[in-house]
Amino acid sequence: MKRFIAGAFKIIFSRMLIIFLMVLLQILVLLVSFLWLGSYLHYIWEGMSLLGAVLIIYIINRDEPAEFKLSWIIPICIFPVLGALIYVFVMSNAGGIGLKTKMYVRTKETEGLLQTAKETAEVLKECPKQYQGFSHYMEHRGGYPTYHNSEAVYYPLGEDKFADLLLELKKAKRYIFLEYFIVERGIMWNAVLEILKEKVKEGVEVRVMYDGMCSIVLLPYNYPKQLQKFGIKAKMFAPIIPFVSTSQNNRDHRKIVVIDGKVAFTGGVNLADEYINEKVLYGHWKDVAVKITGDAVRSFTVMFLQMWNVSEKGKEDYGKYLDGIEYGQPLYHDGFVIPYGGTPTMKEELTKTVYESMIHNAVKYVHIMTPYFIVEQGFLDSMRYAAERGVEVAMILPHIPDKKIVYYIARTFYPALLRAGVRIYEYLPGFIHAKAFVSDDISGAVGTVNLDYRSFYHHFECGVSFYDNKAVGKIEEDFQGTLKKCQEVTWEYYRKIPLLQKLLGRTFRLFAPMM
Repeated sequence: MKRFIAGAFKIIFSRMLIIFLMVLLQILVLLVSFLWLGSYLHYIWEGMSLLGAVLIIYIINRDEPAEFKLSWIIPICIFPVLGALIYVFVMSNAGGIGLKTKMYVRTKETEGLLQTAKETAEVLKECPKQYQGFSHYMEHRGGYPTYHNSEAVYYPLGEDKFADLLLELKKAKRYIFLEYFIVERGIMWNAVLEILKEKVKEGVEVRVMYDGMCSIVLLPYNYPKQLQKFGIKAKMFAPIIPFVSTSQNNRDHRKIVVIDGKVAFTGGVNLADEYINEKVLYGHWKDVAVKITGDAVRSFTVMFLQMWNVSEKGKEDYGKYLDGIEYGQPLYHDGFVIPYGGTPTMKEELTKTVYESMIHNAVKYVHIMTPYFIVEQGFLDSMRYAAERGVEVAMILPHIPDKKIVYYIARTFYPALLRAGVRIYEYLPGFIHAKAFVSDDISGAVGTVNLDYRSFYHHFECGVSFYDNKAVGKIEEDFQGTLKKCQEVTWEYYRKIPLLQKLLGRTFRLFAPMM
């Protein structure tokens, strides 16, 4: 019942109500045209066709994937009024534009705070040219430097991350920053909150930010005020306002914890009980996370402060949280670490490029865990080409989905992948929420980025890229262990998928870029 209510509220508080009204308007226009306008009907349709043609020319010339263009062109051709109105409504997204503008200002404000150290730059010169180029791209096009003096701990389950998170929170002396897509009261959040309240009493600065979608069902709308009574600085990112909010697509999907500038956590694990299997929704919940210690935490600190200040006035004292970081022992050099973020404000498709880079540079294998697979043709071609040139490309997806239509769409890609030699597995015990890539025992990535349009183009995301770091081996070890609990998708398996699922997947795939 709670999930049903959540779905109903999402419809009311999002674009869906407005789009529904536009559908009614399309029907009304047709009725009026036929019943009252009579001889003028020809001119009306001519006008509609002209408007549609103008929009189609505009869409074709936009710099975006062909799938985005088709998902708009076809509705405009079939339903001129409805298609045109929806397109104008979405593209004139005032809330989203304002959000992007503010984020751009904060990003420009923090330029120069993140740079690759001279020592690291020297060591990078000894790396293969491919990685040197990747490092250069991440810093000069994305703003995210490479670090050579940081360690990583990989957690193959949300429970593992949760246990260590509590221990690290208890060590905090100066500040704690938490940024999550989902916060829900229960065993996990209650345990974290108790520590936060104690830390505030000790004089530790605590900031908590979660995405505004939580206010629909998971938390009361005034929950930040409740936290503020404990001395915790708290806010929602892009709060949902009924019938007014237009920035639904640009959600804060990040999961970041920063403690004293020394320790950071990220990955797929939100602050809710299903992520640690204390609540069962879709079978066993398989998720992963990482802990970073050392100078690489600096990038997560800046990412958090940028997002926090999107809704603030004035300028943050960044130096207060970046300078004077002292470690009890010398930093450990363990390969290279690049924390990174993706935002709708960036022209660069950074989060997608991290994944594509590993696919393009792979010689032996690329192994992937992802909950969703709805990608554009270019990304699909990269995977297929890698498999066809002899790279072992293998991907683990859920067997028990959390969103059935998205699951059906993902399965429409199976034939193309199988023909190219890509190996596909479904996690039989339940739902895979992990977002992890690993390649050739040398590079890997863990974060919040799904293989879908939302993560690549609409959401605020984050992750960590590893090269020659011990975390890479742990990711591959976890992948191999997870395979033992999976069913491989073969042609025989695919043929047994119900026809209705295939038809629904094919139908909704057309609109996947807008989902």
